[in-house]
Amino acid sequence: MPRQKPKTPRKVPRGEKRRLELAAIAERVFLASGFADTTMQMIASEAGGSKETLYRHFESKEALFAEVVGRRAAHISGPESGFARDEDPETALFELGMSLLRMMTEPDSAALFSVIVADLPRSPVLGAIFYEQGPGATLKRLTEYLRAATERSQLQCREPLRAARLFLGAVVGQHHLKCLIGGPHMAVSEAEMSKHVREAVAMFLAHYGSGARAPKKKPKASRG
Repeated sequence: MPRQKPKTPRKVPRGEKRRLELAAIAERVFLASGFADTTMQMIASEAGGSKETLYRHFESKEALFAEVVGRRAAHISGPESGFARDEDPETALFELGMSLLRMMTEPDSAALFSVIVADLPRSPVLGAIFYEQGPGATLKRLTEYLRAATERSQLQCREPLRAARLFLGAVVGQHHLKCLIGGPHMAVSEAEMSKHVREAVAMFLAHYGSGARAPKKKPKASRG
């Protein structure tokens, strides 16, 4: 069998590379100053460029924040995830769960959540941007995967959206709260994360797996 040639890394165009750099710099400024108090001029100065150049890449501060959150979500459920590779449900769900918990236990993630909560009163649109680009995007991708896996007879998800919400809740629930308010002493080890995610996947597959017993239909109410 001929050996497969290793994939050649995609060459990032200069414009896209600069966009990535600006998003990374903006994230640092948002974390340091908060969303409401950050200006496009502050980000441009930190990047060593002009505000006009920044506006050529991002039409507004909100669009720049959406880019920051969207790129974080893409690491969890984007083009390189088990979803995109059409992995089997057990593998894809485990990868998703581990990616979520690793992201949540990063210090910058907890700081970003704190910025959003603190700035919501002054910038109500912030919550909608964060949900749409972050948790909402992951929920959508998971729902689409569960629907496709059901069509392939790998799962039995009659309501893929509800099933997706239940899985994400099982994975992130208590860990999310601990990461937000617990501080460094509440850090979760890789072994604990793995055990937690495997249990969540096992519980999900016991109910929605292809060999699971189909839920009984509710009896129709009798007409008196």
